[in-house]
Amino acid sequence: MSLPPPASGPEHAAALAGLRADLTQVDYTVDRLAQVLGPVAVAALHREQPLPALRATADATDPVAVLCRLFALGVPVQPALLDAALPRTGAAGLRRLGLVAEREGAVVAACDLRPYATEQDGWWVVSDRSELATAGPLPTDHVLGIGGASATLASWTPRPRVERALDVGTGSGVQVLHLAGHAAYLVASDLSERALDFARFTLALNEIDADLRSGSLLEPVAGERFDLVVSNPPFVITPRRPGVPRYEYRDGGRAGDALVAGLVRDLAAHLRPGGIGQLLANWELRADEEWTEHVATWFDGTGLDVWVVQREEQDVADYAETWARDGGHQPDTPEFEALYAAWLDDFAERGVERLGFGVVTVQRPSTDREPWTDLVDVRSPVASPMGPAVLAGLRARTWLAEHDDEALLDTPWQVADDVTEERIGAPGAAHPNVIQVRQGTGLRRTVTLDTLGAGFVGACDGELTARQLCAGLAVLTEQEPQAVAQVVLPVLRDLVKDGLLR
Repeated sequence: MSLPPPASGPEHAAALAGLRADLTQVDYTVDRLAQVLGPVAVAALHREQPLPALRATADATDPVAVLCRLFALGVPVQPALLDAALPRTGAAGLRRLGLVAEREGAVVAACDLRPYATEQDGWWVVSDRSELATAGPLPTDHVLGIGGASATLASWTPRPRVERALDVGTGSGVQVLHLAGHAAYLVASDLSERALDFARFTLALNEIDADLRSGSLLEPVAGERFDLVVSNPPFVITPRRPGVPRYEYRDGGRAGDALVAGLVRDLAAHLRPGGIGQLLANWELRADEEWTEHVATWFDGTGLDVWVVQREEQDVADYAETWARDGGHQPDTPEFEALYAAWLDDFAERGVERLGFGVVTVQRPSTDREPWTDLVDVRSPVASPMGPAVLAGLRARTWLAEHDDEALLDTPWQVADDVTEERIGAPGAAHPNVIQVRQGTGLRRTVTLDTLGAGFVGACDGELTARQLCAGLAVLTEQEPQAVAQVVLPVLRDLVKDGLLR
């Protein structure tokens, strides 16, 4: 059963200000929490194992340890410890805000309140208690806090300065915290009123203003356009069967991947020229179906530039195990086995064999041109954050779409600072068998080059144009410059789009 969300109305402004001051004073931050717990306990918590953290904070009076036990670990805390840890707020103030409740003379958390940070900024996020704290299955109206998907979306989101930004399916407001740093006007929507209450509290605690609207996906912003739209939508493909819980934070109520497909198509009407959409998605694949062909159909007729990076592919059993366990159901229990079977039955009946997960980036062209499409599979680790690389990649792909081969050849290109070259060959051999260039940031691509391509890339120093370099290579290889250019151009476009050449 869900507990009521915390209170954040105007009448609570003074109490919120006091809590903010208390949390700041005790340094309730990610770094300080990691220092209190130690690396072993932090790593264990990431595996959802609380015991090392419980041991590290046992009998502790440090305010950060007390708050960790209360909110993250779900341990009852004595009121006197909270009065000392949060002198302006105390146990009574937390009760008035709806963050805690009384139980047998102790204080227990009604919500999860924890620090969250990037390298530049720090916040606090308020959400429902995690399954680690509740030690049981989650209610279907659970409001998620800082999850892996929300962290992934935040990492991949490009962050240009914009006038209007929208977060679709805001949950507890995590993406709005990030958007506040580079958007003048913020709108966030969610179908769950409970989620909006949590988002309202999170934003008020962090002194961030946003226009929060109730409704499904893009319905609350009908007729409006934005410079940047982000979404961690309820993309999980869930069986439409009796007995399968429909968690609001992950299940949008539509079969298969129809919800995400519809969302990306509808985005076109809500992006200003040059506007960007960034979201996460799942897609289902049948036997012999290529993911690129399946996903490409989502964008037919939208007029949007499309860049999709597939990050993972799971078989149906792996996917079923992941999401049957996600709500707090434990393996080897009847409940878990029933959910697992429901997923497998649903996929079998619909002929689904694999599920893909990836990051979708779209852009509304700002000029009258044909949109570009780039669908790529990248399973290896990438830079974090990825947002700067996404923004640079959008700009590079747009430049390529707006310039022909002649312009490409007339540009002086330079190898990016993070690119290295690797040559692999037999010991003592005069020539390498394999030549590769590796990217140290962004998608961290490795590109194999032939001798001509390697010679071209090695000469890109920002001084000579690509045309001049092709003429020089033509002399060395005794070929016509035009023939060399035709070989070099596809390599050049491929390296420019992801920033190996700039």
